[in-house]
Amino acid sequence: MTELLQSCGAGRWLSVEIQEREQASYKQATRGRPGKQTQYVKQAKSRFDLHFAMDLKRVAEDKASDGVFPLVSNADDLSAEALLRAYKRQPLVEKRFSQFKTDYEVAPVYLKEVSRIQALLAVYFFALLVQTLLERELRQAMRRGEVESLPLYPEGRSCRQPTTRRVLDVFEPVQRHQLTRDTGSPEVLVTELTDVQRRILQLIGLSPTTYGH
Repeated sequence: MTELLQSCGAGRWLSVEIQEREQASYKQATRGRPGKQTQYVKQAKSRFDLHFAMDLKRVAEDKASDGVFPLVSNADDLSAEALLRAYKRQPLVEKRFSQFKTDYEVAPVYLKEVSRIQALLAVYFFALLVQTLLERELRQAMRRGEVESLPLYPEGRSCRQPTTRRVLDVFEPVQRHQLTRDTGSPEVLVTELTDVQRRILQLIGLSPTTYGH
């Protein structure tokens, strides 16, 4: 019982005791129909009962600390609230840097000098920074323009939180060609933009008419 309670983490709240008691039964000493002179033999067997009690005081103490965990940091200039808010942003930061290995496929790095590795990672860091700023600008523009979603997913399904990856996928079919003649200025030919592409450019403050030229 002790091992069972410890395995499920309940040993702190329950106290368990196995009590032994004697259970008696009587049997005729001889065969035949019982009468006034019949002798009986007492037979005793041991039975074991499980008794438990809940420590309500400890339960109340642990209940008061539910959801509380220690947060240790060396950032002495942050208040307790600011530290907690910074900690809650950790999954977002980790998810962003996970794109090093997914979208950008940084690893493995075939460089030997530490300075070159640092320079390469710095370039990817700036790429992540630009990506983040693009997402922020687009989402803030959607809120200002009261645009609930954009049809960025396949089959024109709506997207409430556009990512840079989705925006780049939308603009991937756009092509730019430059036609050069013997005389005169070269002519620039750009794929005609779709309504969605034009909407995105307008939201981030770019002109659809000059895009690609």
